[in-house]
Amino acid sequence: MDSEALKKYSALHPKPAGLTLQYGTAGFRTKAEQLDHVMFRMGLLAVLRSKAVVSTIGIMVTASHNPEEDNGVKLVDPLGEMLHPSWEEYATQLANAEEQELQKIITEICQKAAVNQHKDASVFIGRDTRTSSEKLSQSAIDGISVLGGQYHDYGLVTTPQLHYMVCCQNTQGQYGKATLEGYYEKLSKAFTELIKQVNTGSGESQRHLKIDCANGIGALKLSEMEPYFPKEVLIHLYNDGTKEKLNHLCGADFVKVHQKPPRGLDMKPNERCCSFDGDADRIVYYYKDATGHFRLIDGDKIATLISIFLKELLAKVGQTLKMAVVQTAYANGSSTRYLEETLKVPVHCVKTGVKHLHHKAQEFDVGVYFEANGHGTVLFSKAAETKIRQLAKEEKDDEKREAAKVLENMIDLINQTVGDAVSDMLVIEAILALKGLTVQQWDAIYTDLPNRLRKVQVADRRVIDTTDAERRAVTPPGLQEKIDALVKKYKLSRAFVRPSGTEDVVRIYAEADTQENADALAHEVSLAVYHLAGGKGALPQP
Repeated sequence: MDSEALKKYSALHPKPAGLTLQYGTAGFRTKAEQLDHVMFRMGLLAVLRSKAVVSTIGIMVTASHNPEEDNGVKLVDPLGEMLHPSWEEYATQLANAEEQELQKIITEICQKAAVNQHKDASVFIGRDTRTSSEKLSQSAIDGISVLGGQYHDYGLVTTPQLHYMVCCQNTQGQYGKATLEGYYEKLSKAFTELIKQVNTGSGESQRHLKIDCANGIGALKLSEMEPYFPKEVLIHLYNDGTKEKLNHLCGADFVKVHQKPPRGLDMKPNERCCSFDGDADRIVYYYKDATGHFRLIDGDKIATLISIFLKELLAKVGQTLKMAVVQTAYANGSSTRYLEETLKVPVHCVKTGVKHLHHKAQEFDVGVYFEANGHGTVLFSKAAETKIRQLAKEEKDDEKREAAKVLENMIDLINQTVGDAVSDMLVIEAILALKGLTVQQWDAIYTDLPNRLRKVQVADRRVIDTTDAERRAVTPPGLQEKIDALVKKYKLSRAFVRPSGTEDVVRIYAEADTQENADALAHEVSLAVYHLAGGKGALPQP
């Protein structure tokens, strides 16, 4: 390691005094102007990680659904998964180190993580459309270069596309070609194969889809991908970033939180619409019913649709493959009930955060996971994938072989590395077409229980500790007993509280038989949190 070069370059990316940041589920995220030193140092860390695992590592510059002024960075591990938890700790140490300690901390990381300095390092880097992203990705490249790493700059890509490239590279092309063309070709080929089987008599109107691209990267990449789509697909892009600000009054997060359509998208009754978030790793669907009411179809209902479809296919191929759905405590109670009682699919609840869902889903032959916010995917075990591909080729029974072929195309259409709005959209469009379902019929599979999300500011979020996949509070004393008593007052109700991962607020979720009751329960739980967990500022208002 050339310590003079490190000193020289590090001085060009100085750390603002007194700033400390924490690498969380979303990597680092904050105001763009505070991130220059972090990017440089994540370039350094990516090289160390690459040497440690002797694989290509990804760096994605994005702040997803945050406002345009923010930015952030996430590292991508060899199979396209999120950075290993032990390295999140190193990321935090490196980002917060004073300049004169950098060399020492790098040496410590190399010792702790058994990094062989003589190995080659390779890093893939990508960025979203924020004005700050290009300069910040250049800072990361500086960090990679100082430690002698090789890099490939993919420029503007969606977050899931970068995850995909990293996985392709490290599986020596088994997962696909590590280029944008490779991504477009693999997905469009699988999609085209799937919808070949749709009988065309089901009417043209079924094929139209309006997409709110959150004024982000999704619009650019969907435009690039359009020539690859079969002619039956009629997508109409809105909020494409030419006029308005990223994520401003639009995007999946806005639609989900505010339960209303995005600005800049005109909806007629019963038109199918969907929204991506700023870096295109989340998707939600919605429509206006005949009476003009806005209807949201969130991640829970997407997981349910995919589960129904996969369960039918798995039954047809007649294999004993184990399928399960993984949810968090935020999943609507009606979805859990439908999956377990009607569909008879096991449901597992884990802590909030994609890495927990992904990890749990890996335990099954087919693991479907979605957060209610629309981030999710499906994982197929190696054994299940091998079996399905073999049946698609060799099975003598026609019906079984055809079902296996559909499953094989689903495996190729799904981005198994991470939630991917483009891939998930094509999966959903294919299933709706193959099953001949309208958006209303999909919505009617079950009725969501009315719910309400609230947050309460507290002096210190660490006073709240939870257990049972965040569904019960262990501390402060008396809080859970209070919540239990409040929940008893309402029908079909439940509520839970959990500390935010990023700020001193406590998040509250409540659901009940009516919206009024869900609101009342959420308010009463907010008050309990305020009084028992050190609330700050004004008393929560109903």
